[in-house]
Amino acid sequence: MASRDRSLWFFLTSLVVAACGDDAGDNSSTGDASASASASASASASASASATAAATTTGATAGTTEMGTSTSGTSGGTQGTSTTTTSGGESDTNEVPACGADGRFFPRDSIWYRDHSKAAVHASSATIVSWLEDAGWGGGDEMRIDFSIEVLEADNRTPRVDFTETDEFYSPDCDHVAMPIPAGGALEGEAGYTCDNDGDCHLIVIERDECMLYEMWRADYDGQTFNGGCLALWDMSVTYGDTGRGDGCTSADAAGFPIAPLLFSADEVAAGSIDHAIRFVLPNDNIRHFIYVAPATHSTNPTAGPAEAPPYGVHLRLRADFPLESLPSEGARVVARALQRHGMFLADGGQITLTARSDRFTTNKWEGLLDAYDLSTIRPSDFDVIDHGPDKTWDSDLCDRTPIVR
Repeated sequence: MASRDRSLWFFLTSLVVAACGDDAGDNSSTGDASASASASASASASASASATAAATTTGATAGTTEMGTSTSGTSGGTQGTSTTTTSGGESDTNEVPACGADGRFFPRDSIWYRDHSKAAVHASSATIVSWLEDAGWGGGDEMRIDFSIEVLEADNRTPRVDFTETDEFYSPDCDHVAMPIPAGGALEGEAGYTCDNDGDCHLIVIERDECMLYEMWRADYDGQTFNGGCLALWDMSVTYGDTGRGDGCTSADAAGFPIAPLLFSADEVAAGSIDHAIRFVLPNDNIRHFIYVAPATHSTNPTAGPAEAPPYGVHLRLRADFPLESLPSEGARVVARALQRHGMFLADGGQITLTARSDRFTTNKWEGLLDAYDLSTIRPSDFDVIDHGPDKTWDSDLCDRTPIVR
């Protein structure tokens, strides 16, 4: 949908929901779903905030460590169908397990879960890797892990709270629907729902009865007033193609990705296997200016890297000959094996390379399992760049939204 008419988009997304049931701080990725969606797009008319208090907890899976909090969790849902959208816009439908029943956020054929260990290397891999080796990871030029993001669980009994759009809400990139707010939850890097530390303050909620994933950037809710930046609504029954929620469109992450499927948890690491790709961030100066590659759908104004720098959406794979025995913990080796099999996608701007869920609500805890610096010896030169197609140039005025259809 090329038009940026917020009212039309709000109307469409409201029907769907009704039918379904960076560099600002060392511990935040500021990639800016924000600084981004559109340099020229202004925030749409605000909706009134509901004073509905948060209620009914739904057993989130998350945690806290050095940086903050996050969750995982798998509960039942309704049996449904998966729609696979190809680059050409055609769709195939096939039966999938009950929503989230297999521990995944999206159908098993989604790009995040594929085995990329044999995927072709990009023709410019050596150039990109060499440039990044010189530029560094950021944040002290060590690969570190951020444990700050919370992923909360909700169901159809969880109260919905409307929000007032801030200047960090962009139309038609973002969705304006009331969010389920579980009791006892928290924003990224915060103790509760108020954005006290002025970070990215991501609010991520899985609603398994609807089979929908809600991800908001720059949320701030004090129990009465709910202010929100970009909210991205994801249909968890869909296998998204190269254009995601829409080519040229942002999400709660600058690259236009969902966040939750790319976070690894203490429970996964303790079990000895991570079966998905991993989210990573770089300083904006180390991201190619205005360029993105599939499966990313978006770039941002703050990006400032040259033509040799990695673009948003770049997919890095740890080389098969990396000496896993050199890592200091088995937890680190579990993460490294996932990087060899599934790789990591450049999702946002920030200083702490990898992003994990916190252990606030997980069975297993990060202490004694994995330290923020356990992967610090891994260098950019230890990776190859996987080929996912041609570069695209971001235009801040163009967001061709893909409607949610069930």
